[in-house]
Order: sequence, then C-alpha cells, then structure tokens
Amino acid sequence: EVGAWTYHYSDQGDYTWEQARNFCRTFFTDLVAIQNQQEIQYLNRSLPYHRHYYWIGIRKLGGVWTWVGTRKALSKEAENWAVGEPNNRRSNQDCVEIYIQRPQQSGKWNDEPCSRKKKALCYLASCQPFPCSRRGECLETIGSYRCECHPGFRGPECTDVVQCAKLEPKGVPMNCTHPYGDFSYNSTCEFRCHEGFERRGAGMLRCLPSQEWSANIPTCTAITCPVLRAPDQGELNCSQLHGDFTFGSTCAFSCQKGFVLMGPESRECTATGTWTGDTPRCEAISCPMLRAPDQGEMRCSHLHGDFTFGSTCAFSCQTGFVLVGPESRECTATGTWTGDTPHCQAIACPVLSAPQKGELNCSHLHGDFTFGSTCAFSCQAGFVLMGPESRECTATGTWTGDTAHCEAVTCPVLRAPDQGELNCSHLHGDFTFGSTCAFSCQKGFVLMGPESRECTATGTWTGDATRCEAISCPVLSAPDQGEMRCSHLHGNFTYGSTCAFSCQKGFVLMGPESRECTATGTWTGDTAHCEAVTCPVLRAPDQGELNCSHLHGDFAFGSTCAFSCQAGFVLVGSESRECTATGTWTGDAPRCEGRAAATVQAIKCSALTPPKMGQAACSHLHGDFTFGSTCAFSCQAGFVLLGPESHECTAMGTWTGDSTHCKAISCPVLSPPSRGQLSCSHVHGNFTYNSTCTFSCEEGFLRMGAEMLRCEATGNWTRDPPVCAG
Repeated sequence: EVGAWTYHYSDQGDYTWEQARNFCRTFFTDLVAIQNQQEIQYLNRSLPYHRHYYWIGIRKLGGVWTWVGTRKALSKEAENWAVGEPNNRRSNQDCVEIYIQRPQQSGKWNDEPCSRKKKALCYLASCQPFPCSRRGECLETIGSYRCECHPGFRGPECTDVVQCAKLEPKGVPMNCTHPYGDFSYNSTCEFRCHEGFERRGAGMLRCLPSQEWSANIPTCTAITCPVLRAPDQGELNCSQLHGDFTFGSTCAFSCQKGFVLMGPESRECTATGTWTGDTPRCEAISCPMLRAPDQGEMRCSHLHGDFTFGSTCAFSCQTGFVLVGPESRECTATGTWTGDTPHCQAIACPVLSAPQKGELNCSHLHGDFTFGSTCAFSCQAGFVLMGPESRECTATGTWTGDTAHCEAVTCPVLRAPDQGELNCSHLHGDFTFGSTCAFSCQKGFVLMGPESRECTATGTWTGDATRCEAISCPVLSAPDQGEMRCSHLHGNFTYGSTCAFSCQKGFVLMGPESRECTATGTWTGDTAHCEAVTCPVLRAPDQGELNCSHLHGDFAFGSTCAFSCQAGFVLVGSESRECTATGTWTGDAPRCEGRAAATVQAIKCSALTPPKMGQAACSHLHGDFTFGSTCAFSCQAGFVLLGPESHECTAMGTWTGDSTHCKAISCPVLSPPSRGQLSCSHVHGNFTYNSTCTFSCEEGFLRMGAEMLRCEATGNWTRDPPVCAG
C-alpha cells in the first residue's frame, strides 16, 4: 500500500480472471488500470514474484482489448505487450497477465485464457466524491490526485472564474444574466431595438472561457424596405426620413401618356420592412381585340400587353388568297385602331368549260373558279377522257394539269378481206366509236359474214369477222383413158381453178385441153373426153379374108386384124396387124399371090417411132417400113414440130430427111414481185407449156392478183403476174 493511490494483491490464493476482479471490487476499487511506464516500473519493483504472475484490468470485449474499469479501448500508445504477444494461442486467450519479477520481459503483458488461476492485482482510488469544487475532473496519481478544471474555471480546486470586459452599448437596450458574477464566464447579454429599427449583429453575447465575448456589440439601424422602382411607362417621387427606402419613407407614383395607373398613388415604408398598399403599375390603354381574317393570318407585336397602346398587328393571307385592306394596324392612345378591317379574297382561275362529248362537275370552296375549286371531267358513252380526271385552281391563279378532252374509243383497225374491199365512214376518227365499215368481194368471190360492222362504245366491232370465199364450180374428174391436172388458186374447184386434160397413149383428146372455173360457178368449154386413135380401115386382100377384133371401136387403137388367103394363094406380108397409138397399123398390108410370085420382097427401112409428145401416121405399099412406105408426123397441143413433117423409105433402105421431135411451146420468163417470192414447177422445161408458178408476199404485204399462173398451149400465161401491196 503506497500513499493515497494504493495497490493490493491476493496473498491467500489464486483466482480465475473473473474471480480476481470480484475479489478486487469487493475489497478495493477494481483490477489495476495501468496509466504509464512509471506505474509498471513501480509495480515490478514493489510486488513479490509469483510463478503464475498477476491478472490486470484488461480484457478482450467484442474483439477489442479494453480497460474494464473505464470501458475505454486500449490505445496503441498504451500497449506494453511482451515480444510475440498477444498470440491468442488456441483462440481462447481473452484476458491479460503482467510478468512481475520475471527474468525476461519483466513488466510486460501476455494474453492468457481467462480460466487460468493467478494472483489478483487491485488498486484503491484516491479521488473522493464531489472533488475539484465540481468544476473539474479528478485525476489519480501515484499517492495523490490532481484537478483538471472545466473551461471557464481556474485554481487548484477550480474555484476561480474567468472574467470578460464589461459591456457598455450606445443606444441599444441590453439585458444581462450573470451565473458566476458580473460579466464573468457564462454571463449572457441580450439586445433589442426600438420599433422601426433592426439589430445588426448577434442578439445575444456570451462570456467565453477565453475571456472574450462570443460576438461584437450589435447596432440598431432603420428597417429597410425593398427598393421601389418607377412602374414601366411611369414615374416615382420619394421623400426619405432615415435613409433611402427605410422606415418612414413615402413614394408617389404617376404614368406616361397612353397609360393609366393601377394601384395606390403613394406608398409608405412601415416598421415591418414592407410598403403600404400593393405595387402600382401603369397599364397601357386597351384597344378592341383583333382577329385574323378568314383564310388569313395575323401577327402582332405587343409593347405593353395584348392589344394595348403601341401594339401593332400585321395581316397576311394564306396561299391562294390576296389581302384587301391595310397590311397593318396600330393601337392608339385613344384605345382605337388605325385603318379599316382587312379581309382575304380567294385568287381566281380562268373559267373552265366541259370538253366536247363530255361533262364538267365542279366544287367551289371560296367562290366560283377560285383557289381551291376542283373540277372533275367525264366523257359520254363511247368516249374516253384524255388528260387529268380533275383539275384544281392553284394559288398562282392557274389550273393543275393540262386541258382534258374526250377522244372516241378506238376499235382495232379493220382490213379488207382477201379478194375483197373495205369501205368505211368515220364520225370521230379512223376506226373509232361510231365508225361503220361495209365489206364487198371481188368478182368470183362471195361474202361470208355481215355486210357491215360498227365500232361500239366498248372498243369492239359488231358482228364476226367477214371473209370472201371463192365461188365453187362442180368437181371435175379425169376423162376415161385420160388424166387431169388442176391448179387451185382459192380452193379446190373454185373460182380461178384451172384443170388441164390429157389422154393416155393411143387416145386423142376431144374437147378443150383445159377448163377454168368462172365467177359464175361454171367451167369454161365443154366436157373433154378421150377417143381412141383410129387407123385406116383395112380391107381383106384380094383372094383373101379379114378377121378383126376391136377394143375401143372399129379400126381404132388396140384393134387387131388377122389375114388369110383362099386356096391356091399364099399370104405375102403380116398375118396380123394391130392399130398402134400413132394411128398406123403394124406391118405391111398383106396380099394373096399365086404361089409362083411369092418369092419377091421389098427392101426394108428401120422401123420409125413417133416423137415424144407427138404422133406418126404411116402408109406401107409393100410391107411395114419397106420401100415406098411414108410416115407423116404431128405434135400434141402445146408442142411444136421441129424437123420434116414426113419421111419416105428409099430404095437404099434409108429414110428421107433428118429426125423429127416435138418441143414444148415457151411462155415469157417470170420474175418474183417486189416484196414477194416466186416458186415454179416445170414439166417440159423452164417456163414452157404446163409450167406452173405460185406467188407469195412478205409479212405485212397483201397479194393483189392470182396466186398461181400456168403456161398455156398458146405461149401465154393464164393471168397477168400479181403484185405485193403494202
């Protein structure tokens, strides 16, 4: 035990940390709270060594090392841990021991489990209740204590009070309170000003521990009202008692020409810092409210308020309208506007009329044929509108689009039928609504379909397409023992068809070589037929007999006659003779001679044959093709004989004259027409008898004339060559 602050320890036994604290608090103040190194050195010298050492008043609370007596955390500066401590070995070392009289680290601290038993190190406090005159804090020292005075107090026991300078304000009422003496620590003084004046500075001053007042002494000045301004377009006249715009000041108001004062004529600054009355203003004199004209706009400039003195309003019109009247008006000081009321008038377009064969239907927004008017156009049946269906009057006074007109509906262009003609009348233009076309056919053709057609409102023609059909002739057939070759220009056995006839060998044509179908539906010429070629009538030889068989008529082609002689006579010559295609008999004329004369015979010539496309007629005096025989030659129709017309068998066994042949008669050479083609078939040589030529035209061109021409036996073509017309 040492002095007023004393240390104590348990010498009868060892305790856990909690038991040690209970021991200290029961018999002393608490476990020791070490404040400095001086205390540690003192304890290490004064206390005896104990092998388990001593508990002190530090414990880990909430993870923080804390002085349990004051509940203050252990500061870093106050720590006195042994080397390597605290280490919290086994995570339960929450209490602190002090090494007393230890060979190493003596006086240092170590964390230990609170359940271990050690000596309790206690202290007994020196400070008594109500120390330091209750004006400071009692601090324990070794063997004594000292006072740490609160601010404003001084002395060993804190009995002296700090003094401030005495306050003596001028013209400012003051009221003070002095808890520790006049104008001493914590004395307070309050300040107030008379009505109409306000304090500048703190309302209350306090004497501080520093012997200074908390603020300077305040002053009283006249309350200020807000600075007034002359109203717009007005004037202000003020009188000031205590300074500009302060308590007691008065201000009078007035307005300029064209304006009237709204509010009080004068105002006074009151003790509350406000002015009497409301704020006056100068309002511009009003004119009647203006409105924009119909279809127009109005733009106003207001200097002093809507439609008041000095306001100006400019007028304009919307697109398509023109202003009638003044472009602007101004509000005067008398409350009236300059000028008359303007208005907007729609711009006019030229008057429109309905198109021919059409109608006009208009709607007018702002007047007949003015801006915004729209006119719709339509056409009568059979006509179509060319141009816009409607037009509108624009802001420039012109109509949109071009002028509309009605055109007749167009029908497809008609063409004359082949071998026909077309005759049209057009009311409204070629092949348009109302046009009528009449059809007719050339000679030899008959009209099939309506004689006329009309273009309707739908752009189609009445009736079906018309055509010209060639007139038909009765069908022809080849003659017996003959042939027929036909060319048909417009269809089998129709107008213009030509048929050529020929006969088989041994027959001759009786009737026309060709026939043509005419426009009346009949054939030219009579019916042709083939008759067998006749040979001269044979007689039985003298002293003989004749026996004949006739296929095609007496002594005609194919007839055969057998000869015989009476008894005592012998037949000299052919036993039989046949009528050939040339009209001659084979062999010589036989005769019956007495048997003694039968040994003499006539000299023979080579047998003659008729030329191709020709005939030969022979007479034999002494036997077929023997001395004295004569043969006459002729050609079929369409051929001409070249060479002598007859030959005679001479005593030399040769025939007189050169060989004879038949050549086809030629027609003029044909050329293809311009814009056309020519195709020919030649039977007997180029452009000769019975040659046929067919004509055709290029696309877009029409053949005018016969389609086919044939070379006739006269050396002429059946028709003139056709032409191709565009």
